[in-house]
Amino acid sequence: MKEMALELRGDYIELDKLLKATGLADSGGQARALITAGEVSVDGQVELRKTAKMRAGQVVVFAGHTVRVLAAAG
Repeated sequence: MKEMALELRGDYIELDKLLKATGLADSGGQARALITAGEVSVDGQVELRKTAKMRAGQVVVFAGHTVRVLAAAG
């Protein structure tokens, strides 16, 4: 499983935007389709809300990739 980290710029990032920002989805539309299909999990649970707010400390898993959400620096 490939691991990566995403540092927040604010308090949160929406799940579909996270997938796009990390390159796991080519577009926002593709990201939303993957979420709707139940292919993305957050903290071990399938997440179906496309705009769920991902906050520091959460872990997103999709297609063998793990993304750890980190707090904004500073």
